[in-house]
Amino acid sequence: VPLGVFWSVFLSAVWLQLLEVPDPTVVPHYQAGVVAFGLSAVIELLGEPFWVLAQAHLFVRLKVIAESFSVLSKCVLTVILVILYPQWGLYIFCLAQLLYTSILVMCYVIYFMTFLGSPEATKKSFPVGRMKALLPNLVEDETFVNWKEARLTWSFFKQSFLKQILTEGERYVMTFLNVLNFGDQGVYDIINNLGSLVARFMFLPIEESFYVFFAKVLERGKNVKLQKQDDVAMAASVLELLLKLVLLIGLTITVFGYAYSQLALDIYGGSMLSSGTGPSLLRCYSLYVLFLAVNGVTECFTFALMCKEEVDRYNFVMLALSFTFLCVSYFLTYWHGSVGFILANCFNMGIRIAHSIHYIHDFFKESSYRPLAGLLPSPFLLLVYILSGAITVFSEASIFVSFCCDKGWVARLMHVSVGALCFTATIITMFYTETKLIHFVRGQ
Repeated sequence: VPLGVFWSVFLSAVWLQLLEVPDPTVVPHYQAGVVAFGLSAVIELLGEPFWVLAQAHLFVRLKVIAESFSVLSKCVLTVILVILYPQWGLYIFCLAQLLYTSILVMCYVIYFMTFLGSPEATKKSFPVGRMKALLPNLVEDETFVNWKEARLTWSFFKQSFLKQILTEGERYVMTFLNVLNFGDQGVYDIINNLGSLVARFMFLPIEESFYVFFAKVLERGKNVKLQKQDDVAMAASVLELLLKLVLLIGLTITVFGYAYSQLALDIYGGSMLSSGTGPSLLRCYSLYVLFLAVNGVTECFTFALMCKEEVDRYNFVMLALSFTFLCVSYFLTYWHGSVGFILANCFNMGIRIAHSIHYIHDFFKESSYRPLAGLLPSPFLLLVYILSGAITVFSEASIFVSFCCDKGWVARLMHVSVGALCFTATIITMFYTETKLIHFVRGQ
């Protein structure tokens, strides 16, 4: 928390004093917004010990309820204030963000206040007995710093820092190099937020939950022969089916997202979004979602098994990749505008997926298990995807572009109907060709 306060103050000063500040007549209350978001980061840090404890003990329901309730509260407050007090501008989003972090932290605090010391906690032999134990304290019989854990923490900190650059690097390029004006940045943010909905609500929970699963089932730093073989079999089976699941979700979004990006943006934001670079951005983002899907699962398995030395080696790889990614982002944006950011992200994810696949292959090569087979869907299903993509693209070219925006909802419904038929055919084919996966999804 003290480090969080320091960085919030320091970076707020950077954003307000060193970087370009929008025109107050166009974007009022910008300074208050920067300070409010820095404060919300500190509040969220206060709940971090509770979040870690909940993750480590698989309190999935607590996490789902806390995050759902806080997001819902944030959205409701935003809508109410936008309708009633639109002149407040950025104050609306500042208040909503502060409400979100406050409710999120309070949900965890209230839950653990009632859970710790309860009969249920005693029955589960929960390692923490009182809330006081979650506060910083000195233990007489232990050294002030556990250097083994400190070195591992430092390794993960470096990795998190590099992952932040790789995940949000395009925003730093936008902010510090001014390759896009504020208007283009706004359109990019809209597309980025729309495109990342699936990643945030579907892939991220899968990645976080199964990271804990793999870390519990397998022992970090040990090769496959030194692991319990029943656990290896379980982990390999789950990994294969998870890879198949996210691959098919990603393929579905990529195939159908390409032909329906312009229609989605036209419905969502009108001609302002559907007539410019918006459709091209969303089409590229549909492809990027496929990379995000595969990367999330492969990395969650890889990071669950890496020892400290492997994490350190990977940090060097990520350092080189971060520098390459920032350079590629700058040059692709210079040549292709905001689309270049998404293409650079695809390049970045492709390299990370290649590294994780290499690690998974090396881990299982001395066993009889081949979980990477999950990245190979049924040939017949692939054929259906290709046909669906071709039919929907032809539908967009002949129906949507020619008639939709000028001729109203009839042409739109025709285009959607074509997509619905292709989507139904794809799902039916999936049910008949991927029976093992369907059984896994029903079971989980």
